[in-house]
Amino acid sequence: MKMSIGQTIEMIYQDKSGKITQRTIEVRGIRDGRIRATCLSTGVPRVFLVANILSWRPVRERQHA
Repeated sequence: MKMSIGQTIEMIYQDKSGKITQRTIEVRGIRDGRIRATCLSTGVPRVFLVANILSWRPVRERQHA
């Protein structure tokens, strides 16, 4: 499974201090082992190291009834 620009994903991430968090992000760019993204819970732009992503999956869009 490949991550792509514009995709919304849920991920489990370990930061450089070892703290593990779960986030939902919208991918803005992928380059040199880094992902530029917007964290959807805070609205803040962030940069994540690909090597520190423990798990990820695409977010499925909701079906309208």
